[in-house]
Amino acid sequence: MLYAISDLHLSFQSNRDEWQKLKPHPEDGLILCGDIGEKAEHLDLAFGIAKQNFKEVFWCPGNHELYSLPIATSQRGEAKYAECRAVAARHGVHTPEDTFVRWEDESGGPVLVAPIFTLYDYTFRPAHLTSTEHALAWAEEANTVATDEAILFPDPHRSREAWCAALVEKAEAKLAAAAVAAGDVPLVIVNHWPLREDLVFIPRIPRFILWCGTKRTEDWHVRFNACVVVSGHLHVPRTDWKDGVRFEECSLGYPREWADVRQSGRDINDLLRVIWPGPPPPATGTVATQWRRWG
Repeated sequence: MLYAISDLHLSFQSNRDEWQKLKPHPEDGLILCGDIGEKAEHLDLAFGIAKQNFKEVFWCPGNHELYSLPIATSQRGEAKYAECRAVAARHGVHTPEDTFVRWEDESGGPVLVAPIFTLYDYTFRPAHLTSTEHALAWAEEANTVATDEAILFPDPHRSREAWCAALVEKAEAKLAAAAVAAGDVPLVIVNHWPLREDLVFIPRIPRFILWCGTKRTEDWHVRFNACVVVSGHLHVPRTDWKDGVRFEECSLGYPREWADVRQSGRDINDLLRVIWPGPPPPATGTVATQWRRWG
């Protein structure tokens, strides 16, 4: 089977303690869908434990991996991403820069596991906001300013939007080629940021939507023959169906956000999301959201 979880946020001791409870799945795969932590040591811990317990591990970066903390690294932008990939390589973890992996086991398949990295370009926003500057001012009116604005650098690109554009172009070409080469084998597309704006529901901080993706990926689930799209970032675990494709937001989140789940007796193993094989598509192709906070 193929499982996923994201947003482990291993800068928190209680989340690190929880990750130590991961149980063996010697024939299964695990997707780590970004926001593992900010430092190389967080990735080392996550990848080490994951590889001890799973046959294959896949990772894509979130914004937290890209943070340049002065006490932790001098690397910025693409160099910080490269630093993270080097940690993944030491553990044999698949990244967006590697060849997509065909996954097949006794439980089902085959599928092509396709981790990508797109960032965001502030285009998830109301139509009346015609520029990034207007959008950022709109968010700030509600006291919403992402930490990214201070410590996620786009170097060597001139802006985060420019970096996003380059990443999207690269991912789009790779997915297109993979979909053609795979033939009838569907893709499991893995990206930290949701591909579709209509799947962003963050009622406590609604204007944070600016930092949640790009409109350029909205139809990728159809264009590239996806059977499942895996994401994180929102800290709102859910399952959705669009056009017969399953969308899985599989965040763990900050300790305070899932404390009551832990207190109910559930642990990290109960919160791993089954990605493949999973349930068959609904007859209508699109059904109501299934909220997955409790696993």
